[in-house]
Amino acid sequence: MAQPNAALIDAASEAQQALESISKPLTLLGQRLEAIITDPPDWLDGAARARIEGAAGSLVWRIDTLRSWSAMLARMGTEPHPDFADWLAIDRVEGREYDIGMHRHWIDPMKPVAEIVLKPGHGVLATSATLRSGGDWTNAEARTGAVHLDHGAQHFSAASPFDYAQQAEVMIITDVKRGDLAALAGAYAALITASGGGALGLFTAIRRLKSVHARIADRLARDGLPLFAQHIDPIDTGTLVDIFRDDPHASLLGTDALRDGVDVPGHSLRLVIMEQIPWPRPDILHRARRLASAQQSGGGSAYDDRIIRARLAQAFGRLIRGKGDKGHFVLLSAAAPSRLMSAFPAGTPIRRVTLDQAVIAVKSGLSPATNFGQEGAIPSLDEDIPF
Repeated sequence: MAQPNAALIDAASEAQQALESISKPLTLLGQRLEAIITDPPDWLDGAARARIEGAAGSLVWRIDTLRSWSAMLARMGTEPHPDFADWLAIDRVEGREYDIGMHRHWIDPMKPVAEIVLKPGHGVLATSATLRSGGDWTNAEARTGAVHLDHGAQHFSAASPFDYAQQAEVMIITDVKRGDLAALAGAYAALITASGGGALGLFTAIRRLKSVHARIADRLARDGLPLFAQHIDPIDTGTLVDIFRDDPHASLLGTDALRDGVDVPGHSLRLVIMEQIPWPRPDILHRARRLASAQQSGGGSAYDDRIIRARLAQAFGRLIRGKGDKGHFVLLSAAAPSRLMSAFPAGTPIRRVTLDQAVIAVKSGLSPATNFGQEGAIPSLDEDIPF
């Protein structure tokens, strides 16, 4: 990321003036059309009124767009605002530039939420099973915007009704090489086959999702195990989830939307597979937020860890939705630092195993707690795994 040079700032100023010269007559035209609608003449019938209303609505959209661009261009060369991250980006696909844009995002998006939603309210209740995600109440207050209130928030927590020691197991696979798509696809196929379907496969990249789906869909179909996927099947996400819920032999692959918002209780979802640790994407916005977190708390890596723990907690939360649910959570990444394992509920068994051991465990059902000392199990997670 670099500051704009003088030539770019001058060009931005000229572009701003040009946009203003376009928006002024458009604004005047929009006012004239609005006046016709407000005080209609005798010749204005229903069809003409509909055309004028359509044109006025289209003008409003164009004027707002021009004003937004003009405001962004006016910021070129000015001092950065402490609450925002601003940048110019060019989007490319297969080496071809198809879009260019100026972007502005809140560094802390909960600040406007606190001002617009929380402070005017007589009372606000924020609740989630993963609100703290292995952290403390300070983390929860930051995530909900309560940290920006003039008075402190009241805290309440309730013990989970689920017996995670008996209902779930986390397995971290140690022998699937990162970047090996053939091995990744083979792992998904072996685990889904072992469970007889009922698997939710979560990916951090659409490209890898498509590659894995292309490699294993036909193989699983021959075994009577349907495989559906976001970004591949021409069906909306809600319908895909309904199909998955209704067929205990089906499996579903997806990305963030499935990780954070799927509710499939019962036997239809008994296995969750994540391809890797969901590391944050190191883009400009993330770097700005990480820097702000480091300035406030003294450690930028802690910001990344909070994001990862929240994502892991959300993914694990798809597995156990009721007291009768049981299942395995499989992470296909040996580079899983132990400090992140607090994302999982207390008491959840966590093992580092080979793929073959995981397949046997999934096929045979949950391992009793007394078996965690067997070969391949690591009952203690005291040391971080380097990556």
